[in-house]
Amino acid sequence: MNSITSSWRQRRQVARTRRAIDEALARSSSPAMRDELLTLASTSSYLRR
Repeated sequence: MNSITSSWRQRRQVARTRRAIDEALARSSSPAMRDELLTLASTSSYLRR
């Protein structure tokens, strides 16, 4: 039960992080910043696996 709860909480955290990254990508116009954010996104999805 506890592991199910923690994984659900982790999924919510990941979703919030991805949404924040998406918003930052939409706001940022600089390619370098986009690169940084995309690297961050791929790292977080790698950790999630």
